[in-house]
Amino acid sequence: MPQLAVVVPVFNERDNIPPLLAEIATALRGTIDYEVIYVDDDSSDDSLAVLQAEKSRHPELRIIHHITRSGQSTAVWNGVRAASAPWIATLDGDGQNDPADIPKLLAARATAQPQVRLFAGWRTTRRDSFNKRISSKIANGVRSRMLRDDTPDTGCGLKLFEREVFLRLPYFDHMHRYLPALVKRAGFASVSVPVGHRPRTMGTSKYGMLDRLWVGLADLRGVSWLMRRGKVTQTQEL
Repeated sequence: MPQLAVVVPVFNERDNIPPLLAEIATALRGTIDYEVIYVDDDSSDDSLAVLQAEKSRHPELRIIHHITRSGQSTAVWNGVRAASAPWIATLDGDGQNDPADIPKLLAARATAQPQVRLFAGWRTTRRDSFNKRISSKIANGVRSRMLRDDTPDTGCGLKLFEREVFLRLPYFDHMHRYLPALVKRAGFASVSVPVGHRPRTMGTSKYGMLDRLWVGLADLRGVSWLMRRGKVTQTQEL
């Protein structure tokens, strides 16, 4: 039984798959029993074929394929559901998250209080375009004021969380952007851990500035409502 599942959603990332898998193996082999679950979101390139070819080099690799394109949150959700490990680490498939930072999150977990069930990567130095940095800064500022989730960077794809807690959270499209608030709503806590961030060297971003802003503003209203309506009651069995 693996102790950790690394879930990686991908859409048209064929060139980033082999190097990222190699980096995951370098970071984790010999330190923890793990599995890697790639979720191909019905890529239109040959990402799926590349993944299948990599299975011979990476026995830890499992592949899930979406029959129709369903988005990043659904890919993460299905990857977590398929995992057999009790803890999940997520990475973006574009190679901008460094798998060498996963041990940092595991080390933070080892010293954290029991109520902390989410360890969120915090990209203290962004390696993105100006437009992407600005849109992220605006989105983080608005989100922080509305949700008070005490998290400086919810957009980082590198996270570590308990599978059981994640599967209790309300599922909706784009939920992966609001995990700290949703975990807080469920009665648990999160901490932010500084991690590295790398420029994209292959492929292209699948989201533009307006996509992020308008989708984020629409979702904020719903998540804000969920936060107001959430209720956690402590119980005891007699």
